[in-house]
Amino acid sequence: MSITLAIVEDLDEVRDGLKNFISLSSGFKILNTFKTAEEALLELPKLQPDVVIMDINLPGMNGIECIRQVKDKSPGTQFMMFTVYENDEKVFEALKAGASGYLLKNTGLVQLIEALKELHNGGSPMSSNIARKLVTLFRDNQKQTASLEILSNRENETLQLLSRGLLYKEIADQLHISTATVRQHIHHIYEKLHVQNRTEALNKAFGKN
Repeated sequence: MSITLAIVEDLDEVRDGLKNFISLSSGFKILNTFKTAEEALLELPKLQPDVVIMDINLPGMNGIECIRQVKDKSPGTQFMMFTVYENDEKVFEALKAGASGYLLKNTGLVQLIEALKELHNGGSPMSSNIARKLVTLFRDNQKQTASLEILSNRENETLQLLSRGLLYKEIADQLHISTATVRQHIHHIYEKLHVQNRTEALNKAFGKN
């Protein structure tokens, strides 16, 4: 049985190239292609394709927002991002919105076909450098969690306020404690995180370095 597919891509040559190549590959059936997210939003819930190849940078609404809005109306559909964007923010935003795969447009067409099959079979295919970013993020999050777990609740509250740029007196007012107590909390935070100053503490706790 064929994998049903839709393509959302505003560039004619890319959209037509994908359509023609995938149409020649066995095991796929292209239901429709769309130039805008707005068109896709109207039609995808009616088509209920197995897989949608989605660009991010579209005229009007972007591809990430399109997934966010269409996901509930087409719960059986898997979304494959196919884009030039590889910055962390776009990757994580797309995955959070409901994309299951993320390929860069420099991916070969043969690899794309394999990735579409893998996606349909429950996998989460990604370009290698995108996968590396996720591994790094996961590792950083593990470090961050470990860092914050050794702090008391009050120390965590102090650190959160510190991260907003508040002065010691402002932190004291927020927490209804004395400035001396704030200094004591911050001293303990620095000791526990093995850092010397506010910047190092925030970098270690929130992965800003």
